[in-house]
Amino acid sequence: MKATVLLVSFMLIFSASISAQTIGAAGAEADNTLTLPEMLRYAIEDEHLALAEYEAIMQEFGVVRPFSNIAESEKAHIGWLEDLYATYKLVVPTVNTSGHTVVPESLFGAAEIGVEAEKVNIAMYEKFLQEQLPADVRAVFEQLKRSSENHLQSFERQVAAGESTARRGRSGF
Repeated sequence: MKATVLLVSFMLIFSASISAQTIGAAGAEADNTLTLPEMLRYAIEDEHLALAEYEAIMQEFGVVRPFSNIAESEKAHIGWLEDLYATYKLVVPTVNTSGHTVVPESLFGAAEIGVEAEKVNIAMYEKFLQEQLPADVRAVFEQLKRSSENHLQSFERQVAAGESTARRGRSGF
């Protein structure tokens, strides 16, 4: 049952991302002819989507870790990408995140979705890092990938704590 709820929630998040316009990591995964402007667009979209998701979760469940810390990180990531937009004299796209967030029924479910979302984000940056990139862009993408790996570890710890708590007969974290 728990796996089914997780799968449905995860599919809702990513199907929302694919509806109307493929954006963020889902867009990058489907794009086999990446240009620098496209990579920057997918990256900034994905960072905005993550921020919107974590803010929606905190609105529902309160400002709790790791969501509060990771939301602050997402803001920094967006800033790094905006700096690259300025360097390359590109227009920063407006990212419409409405309709792209799904708030699970529990913080445990939110952490499970966070695990999957960070894995997809890491895969996006790994794909980008296989391309010919200017040194400054490569450095930012490498840092964003490392940050996502750290976020993944945080969510995995939350999931493990939630599973441990559930085994002891308590709900939540």
